[in-house]
Amino acid sequence: MIKGERNPKLDSYFNKLKKWKEESELLREIVLDCGLTEDFKWMHPCYTLDNHNIVLIHGFKEYCALLFHKGALLKDPHGTLVQQTEKVQAARQIRFTNVQEIEHMQLILKAYIDEAIGIEKAGLQVTYKKHTEYVIPEELQNKFVELPDLKIAFEALTPGRQRAYILHFSSPKQFKTRESRVEKYIPHILNGKGLND
Repeated sequence: MIKGERNPKLDSYFNKLKKWKEESELLREIVLDCGLTEDFKWMHPCYTLDNHNIVLIHGFKEYCALLFHKGALLKDPHGTLVQQTEKVQAARQIRFTNVQEIEHMQLILKAYIDEAIGIEKAGLQVTYKKHTEYVIPEELQNKFVELPDLKIAFEALTPGRQRAYILHFSSPKQFKTRESRVEKYIPHILNGKGLND
């Protein structure tokens, strides 16, 4: 496989890193060895094939990671892929806390990247949950009974807006918090607006 070319525009990004510098630079070399094109998206180094995102390098407080955009489609024989949150449907990460972990996993990482490239070349797509597969929280269902116009307005929203509300209303553990979130956004829903509109 032809080695990918370093994008000089990203050199300053890697040079300025204070945390995970050595780890990120090693991940960069491993990914470039797989022949991907280096780009900068979402404020992070992103590696593409024919303008399709394959992997991204990013750092967090407690770890740095290689994120596979269609990671849900990878076989993951080593059990290393992590789903960031239950809301993330397609992407998966492999997390690292030191250079030695990355060095130890170089061949495995290249195998995963090669598989991700194969998935992209085959045109495979992640099957996303439909908005109808999400459970409408009880607090919202109660409001639908109380305010029939709210149910009509909610069902008129786009699937993405419905999903955003369902996830937002469902995430708190306490009933009172879920209920207050629903109350707060009733006017938005009645006006046909999404969560962030």
